[in-house]
Amino acid sequence: MDVLDIARWQFGIVTVYHFLMVPLTLGLGMMVAIMQTRWVRTGDEKFLRMTKFWGKVYLINFIIGVATGLVQEFQFGMAWSEYSRFVGDVFGAPLAMEGLLAFFVESTFLGIWIFGWGRLRKGLHLAALWCAVIGSWISAFFIITANSWMQHPVGVVKGPDGRPVMNDIWAVLTNNTALAAYTHTILGALVVAGMFLLGISWYHLWRRRHDGIDTVDETGHVVVGQADAAPGRDRTDHGVWLWSLRLGAVVAIVAFAGTVISGDVQGKLMYEQQPMKMAAAEAACHTGSDFSVLSLGDPGSTDCADVVTLIKIPGALGFLGTGKWGADMPGIRDLETHYVDQYGKTIPNKAIYGDMAGTDVKYVPVMWVTYWGFRLMIGLGGVVALGGAVALWLTRKGTVPSSKWIMRLALLGIVAPFAANIAGWIFTELGRQPFVVAPNPTGVDGVYMFTAAAVSPGVTVGELLFSVITLSVVYGIMLVIELFLMVKYVRGGVASSMPELASPASADDADNPDHRDDVLAFAY
Repeated sequence: MDVLDIARWQFGIVTVYHFLMVPLTLGLGMMVAIMQTRWVRTGDEKFLRMTKFWGKVYLINFIIGVATGLVQEFQFGMAWSEYSRFVGDVFGAPLAMEGLLAFFVESTFLGIWIFGWGRLRKGLHLAALWCAVIGSWISAFFIITANSWMQHPVGVVKGPDGRPVMNDIWAVLTNNTALAAYTHTILGALVVAGMFLLGISWYHLWRRRHDGIDTVDETGHVVVGQADAAPGRDRTDHGVWLWSLRLGAVVAIVAFAGTVISGDVQGKLMYEQQPMKMAAAEAACHTGSDFSVLSLGDPGSTDCADVVTLIKIPGALGFLGTGKWGADMPGIRDLETHYVDQYGKTIPNKAIYGDMAGTDVKYVPVMWVTYWGFRLMIGLGGVVALGGAVALWLTRKGTVPSSKWIMRLALLGIVAPFAANIAGWIFTELGRQPFVVAPNPTGVDGVYMFTAAAVSPGVTVGELLFSVITLSVVYGIMLVIELFLMVKYVRGGVASSMPELASPASADDADNPDHRDDVLAFAY
């Protein structure tokens, strides 16, 4: 492996790991805000319990997400300094806005929400949470704006040294690629949150049946019981999990429908802006209109000779790309010739690219990554929507089936939207190769950058290997910590986040911070 390969692996590991936390933070924060709003408006105890329980899980994820996200800031200077120099004039504005206008707002109001329980009026306390959630969504917008500029550069002119100089911040912020990607990302985050609520709530409703607290009558409707000896496992507890489950299922279904629409918009934009990415995603070696349902080939290949299409739908690809059934879409062979003619067979301009100038360029991304990443994203999203619909049907009588296998399947379903989000981002980023900043075929001429030239010139293989291994170990430890905390509080149910529901002795301990062993005691 050379410096470029290791640098890409490093950035990929850091980014994918961090992005595991991002959609849950964006989606679950909104769910918690809705729950607390319902409590403030109705005074219903179950909504308070829902807010406390899901709020603590939200905080665990948020804390780990912030810690992993900070490392990404150092990536740009450590391994990708040439990339940072190239995009710095453009990225400075949205990233500064993200830090100053969004993240500070998000973190400040989240702190007010954490420490404001019992100290602020209900309405003011609720407003703090909404400000934190809105801040996180605004933060995501600025990050997506920066990423989308790499996919579709706008609002810049080419400077005398070949680097882009921003001359229209409004064009950058209203980039059609950014607007579509942001909408798609937020909807995907809501799918993640919906399935998270569904899976965990299913587990707790199943436990209530397994422990004999809830039973069903001869018609199959739930008979809600109460475990007097178990803190928090009363009739209100049943309402917490049933309401959370059905809310999660509805959100997952509606949000998935939204991702289908926003994804279709994104796909059409990609056909205009990055046709090679979409051609590789369809294994469309030759210009035509047939959509590949299933193609097989050499996993590491970028050669169409190794690809065999087994199942296809005539005319469907044209509809996906342009909205017109049967329209011809450019294939990999024709696009490859076009890219070579327009951008050269080798990396040009020694003044900008240094020793990388003259290196051969492969314009076709690894097809199995783009092909299966695209399908996993869509397929797993469809599984989530189906699972949500099934969950609504199976819980129509007020509880879940007693089957342990269905319960395990519901818990496993939590993974599906996470995997779909990761597959979508891998497809988006790897499909852009060999460019780290893709050229805009209809916009600014000459503003693009090859990935091979973006790596810091001073780093060595040994230094990058050390950083990759170190970060992987640290991230592994953080993953263990997060999973431990998640499992602890999820299994503990509502009582784990509301000590006042426990026995009087435990409640007394909860009021005395010196005697609490809860590492997240500060949260409430």
